[in-house]
Amino acid sequence: MKIEIITTPNALLAETGFGSIIACNSVLAATQDAGYQCKITICDSLTDLEAVVLRKPELVILAVKSLPEEENKEICLSEYFSEHSLNFSGSTMDSMRFDTDKVLAKTHLKSRGISTANFFISVPGEHRRENHLPISFPLFLKPANIANGDGIDDDSLVRSYPAFESKVASLYEQFGFPVLVEEYVEGPAFTVCIIKTASGELLISPLEIIPHLSFTGPRVLGEEIKQDQARGLKKVEDDTMKKQLVKLAVDVFIELDIRDFGRIDFVTNKNGHCFFMEADLVPGMNKESSYFTKAFEIEHELSYESVCQLIVEEGLSRVPKISPLNNPILADKTPGRQAGLNRNL
Repeated sequence: MKIEIITTPNALLAETGFGSIIACNSVLAATQDAGYQCKITICDSLTDLEAVVLRKPELVILAVKSLPEEENKEICLSEYFSEHSLNFSGSTMDSMRFDTDKVLAKTHLKSRGISTANFFISVPGEHRRENHLPISFPLFLKPANIANGDGIDDDSLVRSYPAFESKVASLYEQFGFPVLVEEYVEGPAFTVCIIKTASGELLISPLEIIPHLSFTGPRVLGEEIKQDQARGLKKVEDDTMKKQLVKLAVDVFIELDIRDFGRIDFVTNKNGHCFFMEADLVPGMNKESSYFTKAFEIEHELSYESVCQLIVEEGLSRVPKISPLNNPILADKTPGRQAGLNRNL
């Protein structure tokens, strides 16, 4: 079985993805330890992608979503490999749109009856007075098309029009995208990580996120916190909340047609009602700190290597005439036993 992990030469990897080359090396080591022939391929151009297609690996593991080109254009990797009939990990292009466009995801899910915090988008000069704002203060501002907590800091929570105007201007200047403005929901934040196994079951890990207090008081889950993800994660002890999170996460997984795996974030209000925030379909894979891998360790006692093997086995299950490995990892840890839910997709 030939497997290639596809990444880009961008050392900072500002776009959503597994993380730096260190994270890719960790996935590589776990895959090789499972007995697979695997290598990392750093793609810098369309020619590099064409070479991957010619080699015809049984699976390409997408560590990034896209390959940047000139003139601010990008090649969507899931679209490219789909067009060339090459098996790839993760969701298809249609679902990846919901990852890269937070507004699209929230709008789609709202139309399906899944609660999201009230929101609108804004650019500098669009809302010239406070009475032009569709939602009352306090508001939470972040880039509409940027992930990993980029652009989120203590100034993201705004309580006045001057603060709103200033933050919209700074985010637009920094990222060049419209700004997502959300009703601020002051309550606990949760992440639910899901892997679809080769047998078709969902392994589900809901966790509460406990970010540090910001300088202004309220908890803010921004870039610095997400770079230190291992701290501030804990099991959801309340059974009612846990069941609500699992049901909502599965509903989102289905409605967004997510494939293989994903991380879905929620926030709750003081009454315990959950609101969808965003979906990360190429979650971080840093061995020491990423939410995604740590969630399965905390909830199901699965090692980092086991999580990587589950991802590989699910991807390889799509290869004709190839059965996934018999995996003892999942013994007594299926979603039906762990979370009271056994859903096949």
